[in-house]
Amino acid sequence: MGDAPDILKQVFGFDAFRTGQAEIVDAVNDNQNVLAIMPTGGGKSLCFQLPALIRDGVTVVISPLIALMRDQVRALQAAGVQAGALTSGNTDEETDAVWDALEQGALKLLYIAPERLAAGSSLGMLRRINVSLIAVDEAHCVSQWGHDFRPDYLRIGELRRALNVPLAAFTATADEETRAEIIEKLFDGQSPSTFLHGFDRPNIRLAFAAKDQPRQQIMNFAAARKGQSGIVYCGTRAKTETLAKALGDAGHRACAYHGGMEAEDRRIVERRFQLEDDLIVVATVAFGMGVDKPDVRWVAHADLPKSIEAYYQEIGRAGRDGAPADTLTLFGPDDIRLRRSQIDEGLAPSDRKMADHARLNALLGLAEALSCRRQTLLSYFGETEISCGLCDLCETPPETFDATTQVRMALSAALRTGEWFGSGHLIDVLIGNETEKVLARGHADLPTFAVGKDTSRRDWQVIFRQMMAHDLLRPDPDRHGGLRMTENARPLLRGEATIRFRKDSFKNTTRRPAVKTLVRDEDAPLLSALKAKRRALAEAQKVPAYVVFTDKTLIEMAETRPDTLDQMARISGVGAKKLESYGRAFLEVITGEASHIHPIRRRLARTDAGEVFDRLQEIQLQLQRGELGTEKPLSCSTSLLRKLAEVRPGDLNQMARIKGMDEARILRFGEAFLEVLQGG
Repeated sequence: MGDAPDILKQVFGFDAFRTGQAEIVDAVNDNQNVLAIMPTGGGKSLCFQLPALIRDGVTVVISPLIALMRDQVRALQAAGVQAGALTSGNTDEETDAVWDALEQGALKLLYIAPERLAAGSSLGMLRRINVSLIAVDEAHCVSQWGHDFRPDYLRIGELRRALNVPLAAFTATADEETRAEIIEKLFDGQSPSTFLHGFDRPNIRLAFAAKDQPRQQIMNFAAARKGQSGIVYCGTRAKTETLAKALGDAGHRACAYHGGMEAEDRRIVERRFQLEDDLIVVATVAFGMGVDKPDVRWVAHADLPKSIEAYYQEIGRAGRDGAPADTLTLFGPDDIRLRRSQIDEGLAPSDRKMADHARLNALLGLAEALSCRRQTLLSYFGETEISCGLCDLCETPPETFDATTQVRMALSAALRTGEWFGSGHLIDVLIGNETEKVLARGHADLPTFAVGKDTSRRDWQVIFRQMMAHDLLRPDPDRHGGLRMTENARPLLRGEATIRFRKDSFKNTTRRPAVKTLVRDEDAPLLSALKAKRRALAEAQKVPAYVVFTDKTLIEMAETRPDTLDQMARISGVGAKKLESYGRAFLEVITGEASHIHPIRRRLARTDAGEVFDRLQEIQLQLQRGELGTEKPLSCSTSLLRKLAEVRPGDLNQMARIKGMDEARILRFGEAFLEVLQGG
């Protein structure tokens, strides 16, 4: 069918591999056993789909959820690839089509669930169809340490030995324990070629906030992203339903999803989420592992996740197409108490409980971080060379204070009351509030009574929350949740250490925020028109909108405005099959929009700057992929071109002072722009 770069362009519509993909594809093509840990949205599926098109025989893909398999099969078929799935969700016609393609030797990828391996007939069937590669998606499901354990994954190692073919395993969430168990169970303990690629998702903005009218916080977050697909994770089934209703009442398209719903009702929600590009699903963590929707634009947690791995996987469902995506995680002291008690009251052995507390501590450290969240998150996964600029703490550094004295007061109050009480009672003691409970227990006579009266109750609540987050105080299930001092706190109590906390800045949660857009204002109408065309085509074919084109592809169309099929073919994500299927339809939308003079260009009419603007626009279209047409797409906004045409900088230094002309644009367009500006 061709070599890897040709297939990458012609079938998948990409000019170049993403970071790390090429070496994994080479290893799979070289018949090596492979374990690849890549971030969600990093392009894992391409690392087995592309080699499947190069090799003879069938690549069997073992995947955990029917929805996930069906989505990948639809996307492959839309790109002109012979792929199929054998699942309990198939119609008779779909199953017959898969068997026909297998008998004709035409099928290249066959998706099956691990549970199918339990059937005695499966091995015989797989032997007959000339399997040349086994690909395992969501490989962490093989591990007791991975948080989506599926016992049927344990049969995959046996299948690999029986078929005697290479195996490539992929996951986005594998710490050291999980990786070790994957190698033991899938590869008989023999180390495969392992690729541990960066966990960074630079297109995702990270943000946390202390709970302060949490429902309104979620409502405002959704309102700022009206019309964009999103997921809200909640800690309880009841909350998913009430919050989904509140979002619906506020004018959003929203629905609830949780494990207590009937199976058919859950399937309806899953199907709607795949097909509708503006639906919000409010869900428990029962929703998500099978989400292969690339254009989820935001993920919010209405409650704290259970671990840093769970958090990373759940936010990873946003922005899989590489376009900008937002996250928000709300947390409070009740979340911390709940997560601690769930660990302590569970049936896991003590070493597992210790590990789970450590994972929760890592997440709480991220929530209460004083500097870049991305660095804090990725350092947990062993990455240290991180640049950010796209998290709430980098955008607005927090105000901090030396909390050592208050922490010692709080620890003393906990110890002197026998470590039997929660933060509410301890705060009463510290501020000198003579409640009936304080007086009845004689706590008004303690040396710590009223020692913290100069600090407000709300500030004490912030301090106790951060103490629990830093694991200085931990709820003790044997003391009905009373806060008990941990070993981490002893150096502070003895005066051997100091600590700084954040000052919470509680914002007005009732003001309606401005809606965030995916493109510049001048390109927004065209993007809306392209999305409308995409939806019409998707509905006619009864496929998810992203199977036609992803958000990222439409954004590039709106920004670069190709006016020929040749220019359309250069857009990332437009392969040969999709160009043939959809190229003209989208080109008509773009050229129809382009026939109307842009408002900014209209304002330059009858001035010398108008002609200069037109020439600058021509040059930036010519150079949007560099002089050779092989570089990453880069463009200038219409507003920036107008500014250049009006100001007419005389050299590159003057040009660099114009907002928007960053180093990358200077390198790509600077010299060519100067020729126009100086000649004009």
